[in-house]
Order: sequence, then C-alpha cells, then structure tokens
Amino acid sequence: QVQLVESGGGLGPAGGSLRLSCVASERIWNSYSVGWFRQAPGKEREFVAAVSWRTGYAYYKDSMKGRFTISRDNAKKTVYLQMNSLKPEDTAVYYCNAGDLYENSYEPRDYWGQGTQVTVST
Repeated sequence: QVQLVESGGGLGPAGGSLRLSCVASERIWNSYSVGWFRQAPGKEREFVAAVSWRTGYAYYKDSMKGRFTISRDNAKKTVYLQMNSLKPEDTAVYYCNAGDLYENSYEPRDYWGQGTQVTVST
C-alpha cells in the first residue's frame, strides 16, 4: 500500500510557527524519499523541501531556506515540515509526496497525500 497522510495544518498568525506532519506507509519508507509541495489559490503547485529517510539529507527550494526545516523520524515513518516566521504568502494547501531525491534536485512520483490547509492571518 502506498499512502501518505498529512496533518498539522490550520490557522497561524503572521510571524508565528506551524509544524506539519506526514506519515508514510511502509512501502514508501522503504523505496522513496519524501517531499513537501504547496499550492496557493490560483497558482501552480511548487516544491518546498525533501528529505532522505536513510541519510537525513535535506534539500530545499532556495526561497524556502531559512524559515522552513524538513526532518524525519524513521521510527515513526514521519516527515515533518517546521515553518517559522510565517507570512501571509505561505497560505496554501501543503502536500506530501513520495519521490526520488538527488543531491541538487527532487523528482516527484505520482504518490500524494490529501493535503493540509495552512492559512496565515495578518
């Protein structure tokens, strides 16, 4: 079974923090890395960050560095996205994805979670 389940979204104040979680199925944990994407209203889905289960290597979109931190807990098969210093433009649906992580790129596979809404208030 290939499954990704996100949680942790909600309403956060500008300047505040939220942490998203993504629980992966066994097959994903064994075979793929996990990445986060987001899609704001009227915009295309964009890559945020990805992490390797095995090494913990994390790769970020340049504009996400500094405020966002991706991490993983192998025992829980869970990937986290810590978001700090939230901005209104961070408002989006955040999706978890399984794919292939390389040193300087991430290639998503067609395995997606259902998404979790993040809304940043001004």
